[in-house]
Parts: sequence; structure tokens; C-alpha cells
Amino acid sequence: MMAKFCVLFCLWFCLTDAIDIDALLNSMSLEEKCGQMTQVTFDVIQKLPQPADFDENPVNLTLLEYAILEKNVGSILNTPYNVAQKAETWQKIIKVIQDATAKSRLRIPTIYGLDSIHGANYIQEAVLFPHSISLAGSFNPELTRKIAQITSLETRAIGVPWNFNPVLDVGRQPVWPRLFETYGEDPYLAGRMGEVYVQASQGNDLKNRSNVATCLKHYIGYSFPF
Repeated sequence: MMAKFCVLFCLWFCLTDAIDIDALLNSMSLEEKCGQMTQVTFDVIQKLPQPADFDENPVNLTLLEYAILEKNVGSILNTPYNVAQKAETWQKIIKVIQDATAKSRLRIPTIYGLDSIHGANYIQEAVLFPHSISLAGSFNPELTRKIAQITSLETRAIGVPWNFNPVLDVGRQPVWPRLFETYGEDPYLAGRMGEVYVQASQGNDLKNRSNVATCLKHYIGYSFPF
């Protein structure tokens, strides 16, 4: 079931033709199914050392093709060298990844995800917004809706269809260093803000080029670490 979800998720964003998901799954080996459920960080495919030319494509093609063609990796996340990239660089990165995927036996598109948690913060010159704890302090769901729409538009514009947000851990421990990413300690407020954020990000059609899929996180052992 999880393999079917992962394959369907990838195809939903990237293909327009009708695909028989069950037939595709039946044609996959166990290794290919496991690969589709595997997500690696960009560190696995990046050039080292970091190129002096910031405009150079940071993808190591040998490592990329090993991950995609040999290990059947289905998803990649994060930003090169943990810094924001130009929109043009992101578009090059996504194209190189999908070009490698097109060489695979099944040609299931690789799904890419980013943590656009206070605006599209990994894209240079994108609009940045206050973190979620500040939005919670506004008690203004409509403001959250507008921020989610702008963030989704800018994230999708670089070819990334998946945003690892909103953070819906209930912030009960004030010394927790990621408290600012939550909507605070009130479950109702956090739920309401999260609901609005998801609706505004995903819209009614994830194929719409201004929408992205969201990821409600993290829940287990996160908002009150011991």
C-alpha cells in the first residue's frame, strides 16, 4: 500500500496521461518498490567541494544516476550546502534530476520536497514571512491563508511540488529550540491555523501550478522532547 501511495504521488504531479498504477506496481521488483519509498537528502547527490561559481549546477551526475538508476530512489529533499539557491539554479537541479529519472526502467518521476516553513526560504529573493509562532500570535487565519498561497506559488515555480510544512507539534516546552516553528501551545489554534495552511497550499487540484502538497509534521516525541 505504501509503495502504491508513493508511486501515485509522484505520477500525480508529473504526468498528464492516464497510468494504470496497479499494472505498474505489478511490474516492479521488490528493490524498485523499496526505492520508491526511499527519500535521500541532497547531500547524497551534491558536488564536493562546493563549486566556487555559485551559478554552477551543484548536482554530481555520477552520484545522482547511482541513486536513481542503481538504487531506485524515489524522492529527494533539502537544499544544496544548506543555503538558499537562485530560482534558476533550482530549475536546473530539478531538470537534471528528472532527466536522470527518464533513463530509468520505469521512468517514475522523482518527487522533490523542501522545507518552505516561513515563506520559500530556500529560494533567493523569495518573500519571507514571520514564523508560525508569530502567526499564531496574530490569531488571524486569513493572514495564514495568504502566506500559504504565496509560499506555494513560489515553491512550485522552481519545480518543487512538495512542502514539508505546516509544523503541527503543539508547543508545550518553551526551551525546545524549534518552538518558533509551531503555532504554540493551544491545540485548537494550532489545528485551525494548520487547517487553513493546508487548504490554501493544496487548493482543489494539486496539478495546478500554484499549488503544492503539504506535510503535517512531526508529532512523535517532537514538541515535548525529553
